[in-house]
Amino acid sequence: MIKRTFLNKVVLVTGGASGIGLATCQEFARAGAKIAMLDMDEQMLDTQKQAFASSGYEILTLVCDVTDAAACDRSVDLVIRKYGAIDLLFNNAGITQRGLFEHTKVSVIERVMAVNFYGSLYMTKAALPSLIAQKGMIIVNESVAGVAPLLGRCGYSASKHALHGLFTSLRCEMKTKGVHVMIVCPGFIKTNLQTRALGSDGNIAVREQTRVGKQQTPEFVARNIHLGAQKETPMLVFTLMGKIAYLVSRLAPSLYERLMTRQFKAELE
Repeated sequence: MIKRTFLNKVVLVTGGASGIGLATCQEFARAGAKIAMLDMDEQMLDTQKQAFASSGYEILTLVCDVTDAAACDRSVDLVIRKYGAIDLLFNNAGITQRGLFEHTKVSVIERVMAVNFYGSLYMTKAALPSLIAQKGMIIVNESVAGVAPLLGRCGYSASKHALHGLFTSLRCEMKTKGVHVMIVCPGFIKTNLQTRALGSDGNIAVREQTRVGKQQTPEFVARNIHLGAQKETPMLVFTLMGKIAYLVSRLAPSLYERLMTRQFKAELE
């Protein structure tokens, strides 16, 4: 059942200039929303600003480093000055890492936590007063790695587990205030995220990603995010393998660990 529509609503998306973020901006723009696209890539922001404007979509683009709490505050302030409010916040900005914990520098895990966890925390804290006033919505791009272990990506999984704890708890706090919190678990999606994965030493990883099942597209994810937002779905798990992984990890965690370790054994070599 459709509970919300987004015509003339203000949608703020972090990491919005590419991948799932961009596809989600496009999806909500087609639904009539006003888009606030935040990203670190100024060149991509300029490109998308022109593309959206040429399609007749209303958009504000801002360079923002979500690991900087003050930058998040400034960006939210600029969005509210431009549009008057924020109705939906999509915490999408993120990075990943690949490498066994024993070989990975602590600084790499700190960087992943800074972007994935603290970036979402800072942006949510900044936008929350407006979201409460609008009885709006918060969406967070989590992962099945937020509810299950993921060999070779301890830092990434830790950041996603932290997000799960924060936003499921926040959902409970926001119920009486009319703000809905939706967690999104995309699975293996064909984006440029993996090409920027950090290796154990902090440089870009050279080893290819190990994955299971078919990759989906950012457009597929964006369509389902929009539909889930309309229905106020609590949690979205994408791809068949993602759903199987989620269920097995919940119902039989020891079995999941054995299967996952077997599937990802190349990471141990």
